[in-house]
Amino acid sequence: MRYARLQSLLPRPLSRYLLSFEAAIEDAVSALSASLPPCVRVLDAGAGESRHAAWFRNQRYCAVDLGIGDSAWDYRSLNAVGDLAQLPFRSAAFAAALSIVTLEHVREPKTVLTELARALEPGGRLLLVVPHEWEVHQHPHDYYRYTCFGLRYLLGEAGFEQIHIEPVGGFFRLLSRRLLNGLQFFPGFWKLPAIPLLAPPALVLPAFDFLDRARDFTLGYVCTARRPELSSH
Repeated sequence: MRYARLQSLLPRPLSRYLLSFEAAIEDAVSALSASLPPCVRVLDAGAGESRHAAWFRNQRYCAVDLGIGDSAWDYRSLNAVGDLAQLPFRSAAFAAALSIVTLEHVREPKTVLTELARALEPGGRLLLVVPHEWEVHQHPHDYYRYTCFGLRYLLGEAGFEQIHIEPVGGFFRLLSRRLLNGLQFFPGFWKLPAIPLLAPPALVLPAFDFLDRARDFTLGYVCTARRPELSSH
């Protein structure tokens, strides 16, 4: 399902309620941009169509992507076409980096995270968003799903510290999302009877998400981390 199209069709409060994963991404990117001083360099690693550029008008936004994920996307706004496992930038070039639902599409995630750490200046900040329970997408360039434990291991191995990992929703938001996914299997006219069948429970289920306190059934994770400061010793 094209969630960007669904977002555009729904009123904003309803869109944020149903599409909580996209809302969490928006909030995290907004928070990162608001916390950065003007004019610093920000790397969007796996930028795709550079949808997050608008959040960094006060900074020096740089979009890089390999440009193979989705044949329907327009990659012309990229600043660089390149492999995230071999970033075409000098070390310590950026004050911050974001990588939004991209790490599942790289074959060597540890190498990519190590490259992001290299490209960040000491104390530089990383915003990373990854899926946990998600459908296969961008065929055939879809390789991994991540647990919070795997993420913490990979980020630590790449040299990051101050790692914070937040699940986005639990079991009931996941069920709601899967019902929305179900609409794609009803072609043409058959979508009309499917909507009243699937939409009402999709609307109700997120209200019960507070029952899943462990969040082991989460859609994905929003992660923040830092490259360590240079030691004074």
